[in-house]
Amino acid sequence: MIDLGLRHEMLALQDEYITTLDTDALELWPEMFVDDCLYEIIPKENEDLGLPAPVIRCDNKKMLRDRVVSLRNANIFQQVIYRHFVSGLTCKMIENGLVEMRSSYLVINTSQLGQSVVYQTGRYHDLVVRSDGVWRFKSKRAIYDTSRIQTALAVPI
Repeated sequence: MIDLGLRHEMLALQDEYITTLDTDALELWPEMFVDDCLYEIIPKENEDLGLPAPVIRCDNKKMLRDRVVSLRNANIFQQVIYRHFVSGLTCKMIENGLVEMRSSYLVINTSQLGQSVVYQTGRYHDLVVRSDGVWRFKSKRAIYDTSRIQTALAVPI
């Protein structure tokens, strides 16, 4: 039996996450995580074979903040617009206060010329905890199906 209240709260968290990325409010992105978090973007092939080789790995909130600072100040890349679409959300309490959440995602990339293409597809595998009365990600793993990354992977997925 699905706990509809929990599912609603997890859907709201996932929607907030996507809105934060899609509106380029990246300075708010690290605040959605606990201090000792894990954020990874890893190919499905590596995940399936048990190969721990993500293309991006941040293992605390300070690393997430550093990523945003470098995006804003150091990285040079063509500005693009991303739109994330999430479906198939499932969630379950796996122990007291720890929720496992999974969903599929699709990211569309629109260039400055107005051309929209599928940038990446995959699934999120998340662990979520309540911290200071707010749901936050303890772990967020984007496991992508796309065989290659079409452009520089700069913005979080």
